[in-house]
Amino acid sequence: MSGTPDGQGRAPGATLPMITERNAIPSVPPLAEDAGAPRPAPGAPPAPGAPPGAGPVPGPTPGDYRAAFTAARLAMAVLDREGRVLDANPALGALLGTDPAVLATRSAADLADLREDPRTWSEYRAVLGGRRGRLRRTRRLLRSDGHALWADVTVEPAPDSGGLLLSMADISDQRDLQGRLRHLQMHDPVTRLPNRSLFFERMTSALEAATYDHEGTGRIGLCYLDLDGFKAVNDTLGHRVGDRLLGAVGQRLTDCAAPGGHLVARLGGDEFALLVRNSTGTEQLCELARSVLAALQEPFDVGGQRLSVSASIGVVERPAAGTHTTWLMQAADTTLYWAKEDGKARWTLFDPERNAHRMTRQALSSTLRPAVEREEFVLDYQPLVGLGDGVVRGVEALVRWDHPQFGRLSPNRFVPLAEENGAIVPLGRWVLRTACRQARAWQQAHPAHPLVVSVNVAVRQVWDSDLVADVGAILADTGLPPHLLQLELTESAVMGSAGRPLQALQRLSDMGVAIAIDDFGTGYSNLAYLSRLPVSTLKLDGSFVQGFRAEEHPNPADETIVEALVQLAHRLGLSVTAECVESAEQAERLGRIGCDTGQGWFYSRPVPPDRIQAMITTCPASGQGPFRSDPRE
Repeated sequence: MSGTPDGQGRAPGATLPMITERNAIPSVPPLAEDAGAPRPAPGAPPAPGAPPGAGPVPGPTPGDYRAAFTAARLAMAVLDREGRVLDANPALGALLGTDPAVLATRSAADLADLREDPRTWSEYRAVLGGRRGRLRRTRRLLRSDGHALWADVTVEPAPDSGGLLLSMADISDQRDLQGRLRHLQMHDPVTRLPNRSLFFERMTSALEAATYDHEGTGRIGLCYLDLDGFKAVNDTLGHRVGDRLLGAVGQRLTDCAAPGGHLVARLGGDEFALLVRNSTGTEQLCELARSVLAALQEPFDVGGQRLSVSASIGVVERPAAGTHTTWLMQAADTTLYWAKEDGKARWTLFDPERNAHRMTRQALSSTLRPAVEREEFVLDYQPLVGLGDGVVRGVEALVRWDHPQFGRLSPNRFVPLAEENGAIVPLGRWVLRTACRQARAWQQAHPAHPLVVSVNVAVRQVWDSDLVADVGAILADTGLPPHLLQLELTESAVMGSAGRPLQALQRLSDMGVAIAIDDFGTGYSNLAYLSRLPVSTLKLDGSFVQGFRAEEHPNPADETIVEALVQLAHRLGLSVTAECVESAEQAERLGRIGCDTGQGWFYSRPVPPDRIQAMITTCPASGQGPFRSDPRE
């Protein structure tokens, strides 16, 4: 650029740089000359060894840097290696509301609030000692007039100098805008409560603080609640009324939490949470849950509508050490589910034993199908003994799970789970095939004394698989005659059967397979169906047999009911098996009123197949007294 320089040596149109960002800060060299450094005199010849034509090299003078330092809009100060201010520019004085001359010899750590945070203080000391290149922090500073501001503070070595440069940029407006945007981002627009993101942030912070704060209790608590039936409000009155109701609920929760200063958040939908930092124990959380329930039970006046709601609350309280946000929320969610399951409109405290049972249940449910493929199941067999002659007529196959972690599990531990998740279909198919294969082996070993094998079938096996085709294929593969297989279905599954289940039972009966109703007398007991179903055997539930226990205190009603059922079954051409026979008196009385077979510990517990083999070989002939296994077994 050509033209006549102005009085400060600048070309026309040139201005001092307007520095507004830290990275654009010019390096500030020493403000005083080094007296020991030689300077070439004006017009002096080039130094020896300089290239031809080289003349004196003009350079900036200390006055140039002083002018830039003084005129800069960025607040700056030069520090010594002890962190004391050697010189401060007017912008720094204006920023802090004081005369820059007063700042000389002041500690930069005090001016920039670098001592309060241990980590910041440590890194600042490292910069002073030359062990770190730069420190940059956002700090909240107080001006001399008492007003606060947010500043971006940087401390770094000044080039070509033994000192350091401190710079501060006022970012209060930016910080305020960020704060407003963060508030919108972290708060629920309906209730104006903290949202899920802020809640998890605060919970994480509370866990960390409780772990290292030795002055607090070191514990944390959480009330996780869900409104009961809130969906009906949205469906019937509309989402606008629903949102206003949520806002009113949030206000009542805030009122309940205010005395203790607890955090209230809306996590989504109609779910809310109350976080208790430094909790004093479970009683504090339980009292908070009680107060919340009481507050929500009062009717709400929303848009002219008088609404009543209730809530279910899961309560968790524990030491903060070793607790993670994920575990805490899982425990709270599980406990909330318990409160719903127990009847709603209540609070439930987290129970580790109940949770362990739930976790075990979940672990079993998720590994059922792979366990079938790995053949972790085994079958035990319990004899069905004739009450008149003591002859073993058949056996019931009972499945057990040899779990690699939990040991041998009885059917009540996993069969309901298998029915829920559908694993009962492959499991039932395996049980059927294994039992038929074993029954065929007994038949071949003792052709004169064939045993009927009875296998339990879940109704889901009828609906979710082709049971008829499965039975036909298994009988064909194993060679077991159909009349030696009996399928047991519960009374609730059989009674009232129509359509596919009834057709399947009829086709199985036509194949020659026997059908038995298990646990008869505990379900529908619709006797009209007995004449329509292809049933060959009734198995009386053990509750009827309990009345036969004591000869000195007989229950006439039980005997009358059982006798009537036996007579009815015989008139319909059905046989009767009594379950849970545990004494000779029960066996004798059941035989006297006409029961055909008995099953229970009086005869034998469920045993492995080889024990059944021994029972067949020692089975008494007719008239030699009832069979019984060794009672010590």
